[in-house]
Amino acid sequence: MLSRLRFLLPAVAGFLAAPAFADVKPHPVFTDNMVLQRDAEIAVWGLADVGEKVTVTLGEATATAEANKEGHWKAKLPAAKASMKATFLIEGKNKIEFKNVAVGDIWVCSGQSNMEHTNKSSYDLDRVSAGAKNPNLRLITVSKRTSSMPLANQGDLKHFGKWSESTSETIPGFSAVAYHFGQNLQKSLNVPIGLIHTSWGGTPAQAWTSSEALDAVEELKYYADAGKKSAEQFEKDKKPVGPNVPASLYNAMIHPLLPFAIKGAIWYQGESNAGKAYEYRTLFTTMIEDWRKKWGSEFPFYAVMLAPWHAGDADGVTWPELREAQVYATKKLKNVGLAVINDAGDLIDIHPRDKATVGNRLAIAARAQTYGQKIAGSGPTYKDSKIDGEKVVVSFDNLGAGLMAKYQTLNGFTICGEDKYFYPAKAVIVGSTIEVTSEKVPKPAAVRFGWKNYPVVNLYNKDGLPAVPFKTDDFPWTTMPKK
Repeated sequence: MLSRLRFLLPAVAGFLAAPAFADVKPHPVFTDNMVLQRDAEIAVWGLADVGEKVTVTLGEATATAEANKEGHWKAKLPAAKASMKATFLIEGKNKIEFKNVAVGDIWVCSGQSNMEHTNKSSYDLDRVSAGAKNPNLRLITVSKRTSSMPLANQGDLKHFGKWSESTSETIPGFSAVAYHFGQNLQKSLNVPIGLIHTSWGGTPAQAWTSSEALDAVEELKYYADAGKKSAEQFEKDKKPVGPNVPASLYNAMIHPLLPFAIKGAIWYQGESNAGKAYEYRTLFTTMIEDWRKKWGSEFPFYAVMLAPWHAGDADGVTWPELREAQVYATKKLKNVGLAVINDAGDLIDIHPRDKATVGNRLAIAARAQTYGQKIAGSGPTYKDSKIDGEKVVVSFDNLGAGLMAKYQTLNGFTICGEDKYFYPAKAVIVGSTIEVTSEKVPKPAAVRFGWKNYPVVNLYNKDGLPAVPFKTDDFPWTTMPKK
């Protein structure tokens, strides 16, 4: 009897160790009600038995793939046109038919708390909810998660939600900025819009940037080193890394989306980096380039300029320096834009409740810059200046229908002489320029506009978009690193 058991045990063990036949499992970003990106090759991927053939069908187009030795497969569908209803199937040993699938444009919506801020925490939820029903606006949220390494295990993505249509029931807990952006875009373009919300309040940009991207920039390498140290500590103590750890949110909340085809990204963040605003010039552009490299696309990227807030000192300049760093990204990189919200801040609340203005301004920028609509996509932006006796003459780009002062005379301008001490200035619109003067500065050297944490400004173009804060000088930043 014992000899017979010795004969059977190896056979039983071999049977138990053999790969178990399992259903094809697509990545969790693929669910009912989803949107697939139009006019671009569509990657579809997931898990299956080793060597299993998987067929993916979208409308009349098909693509096949074979699961590799790790059980991973990826098929690539050809570009498809926008569609309100599309047949989407994945077939292997089993068959999955996704319901209510659309083809349109997908935008990743990320950042910190002002992007995370929900509709139910914003103005007038009842009115917003009453107009929320839109079967061609689809929403999905990637919940908060950190990781010391890029998440590659598909079975470890329980923080991915499911796609849903925009309704009065689904939008209260969804990002308000993203929602208003998507509604504006969908109604103006008349194509399906998909929004992937992935944000975390209070987090810095380095947490949303990959370790290798941080490591490749000398100025930012110390972030990569800190992230690696935290990863080593995690391996030792098995404690999760925090959301401020460099690369931790990229690893868990951005990397798992790759290579899902998208149209572009919107971003509302910067408050947590304001203390290092000068460095943010490099960090922000590095993050944008990092995402683009990972997706393999120079997709459009739109950020929200920080809203007015006292930040501990309403007259302080760390926030305007951060805003200037955001402007820097639009100059250094192509296809980057800003939504200016000088008129949608709150002196005492870092989370102003007017998110409709923010989302709509982002949509306006995208409609003009990405979709080529014949509308003004930005308010006046500083072009150049010249000193003419006792005045400084400032000229602008993005004039739209022309410059205008909203609410009486222009305010928010300051002027300085060689002593670099800025005084409140008189500003007058003269055609397409603004002349800035002060009796206290007979020999002006520079002009600044909106250069406070909480600026009170009223310069717009006649299209209703506020001017971008600016400075004409190249004086040292207060947030420059100390030598």
